[in-house]
Formats: sequence, structure tokens, C-alpha cells
Amino acid sequence: MTAGTADALLGGRVRLLQPPDGYRAAIDPVLLAAATDAAAGERVLDVGAGTAAASLCLAVRVPGVRIVGLEKNAEVAALANRSIELNGMQGLTWVVTGDLLRPPPALAPGSFDRVMMNPPYLRADAATAPPDPWKAAANVEGEATLAHWITFAAAMLKARGMLTLVHRADRVDEILALLHGRFGGTVLFPLWPKAGEAARRVLIAAQRGGKAPARLAAGLVLHEADGRYTAAAEAILRDGMPLAL
Repeated sequence: MTAGTADALLGGRVRLLQPPDGYRAAIDPVLLAAATDAAAGERVLDVGAGTAAASLCLAVRVPGVRIVGLEKNAEVAALANRSIELNGMQGLTWVVTGDLLRPPPALAPGSFDRVMMNPPYLRADAATAPPDPWKAAANVEGEATLAHWITFAAAMLKARGMLTLVHRADRVDEILALLHGRFGGTVLFPLWPKAGEAARRVLIAAQRGGKAPARLAAGLVLHEADGRYTAAAEAILRDGMPLAL
């Protein structure tokens, strides 16, 4: 079993065990959790939970929310559950091992109020997978394509349930096409690296069965010209403030 090294998120409010080599969580799962507008008592599914960075950030911000993570790699899932115990979140938060193409029986369709996910950003036909298997699974699609991820989210959500995901801005057209007919009220929230620069990441929220029109939000500028986080980004990444889409 991988020992893992302890890193801190949300200004030290979350301690996260991560592999000493290979993939390590950056800010995307923290922003994903901040954008997931959950409430105490709701059930949230974190698809592709990894080391549980998004799950733990959401659990710390919203006491009483119930979070189930789905992670294909059994070793990563075990590390995630150790992080959950390290943060005293066991009982309301846990990660199960399984494949979204063949979901475990513990995940009943239509039983979640919210789904959040950070799918691999690159199509298998458009990238060379890194040699490290953890990095490869996190960054490049495998057997499960983006279409599979969104279909799975739709199946797991209750009627009118909410999907929140973070992805590359250059795949927005593909995501919107996949959401069409199943989701509505879609909000696109760009993440601007610096003021005046093109967004490379985008947060997207959509309601299963929703009918409201799509909306393009103002988004969030992450960095000042000198590279420091903006005050608005600091409030989310360090102080654990929610991100209203």
C-alpha cells in the first residue's frame, strides 16, 4: 500500500494524503467543491474521486453533507479513505472502488442530489498517456469517454438533481452537446488565469431535466499580474468560501 505524503488544502483545514510520486491534486478539485452548492443532508457523488480532495473540501465546508466517492483504482481509493479518517470525516464521507462503466451495487441510480466530477481532460486519441499510471488515469481518457461520464452522472442523479464539473475550456462545445436533452439551466463559469487572458478551464453546472436557458457567468480571475492569487481566489482556495455560479 502506498504510504502517501500529507499535504494541506483550504489553509490547513483539510489534510490530504497523496502519492509521493505521480499525480497530485491541484486547485481544480478545490474549485469544483466550492462550486458544488450542497446542503446538509444531501447526498453527493464524487465521480473519479481520486485521493478525495474535492470530497474532503466539500465535507469541511458543508457539515452534514453525505458524500460518496467513486474511484476506479483500488490503491488510490484506499489512500482516499485514509485521508477521510485523518480528517475525522468517516461516517458521512467515504470512497468506494469501482468503474463508472460497471458501477458497484452500492451506487443506486437516481439516488443522489448532486454529482460533482473532474474527468480526465484529454481524449485518448489526442494525447500520449504519461508513463505513470496514476497520472495517465487522471489526465487522459481511458475506456470511459467524456460521454460515458456525463451519461453516468445523469443516471445517478435524482430528477432535478445538479451536476457540477470542471473541464478544459476547449471542450465546452462537446460538453454542451452531451448535456443537451438531459440537462438544462446550464451555467458556464470561466476560470481566467489572469485578467485579459483566455480561460483554459471552466466550471459547468447543469440541472437534470432542467428547462431554463444556458447562462454565461462572469467567472473568476485566479491570479494577479505578478502571479499571486487574487483576493477572490484566496477566499475560495484558502478560506473555504463557496463559489456562487
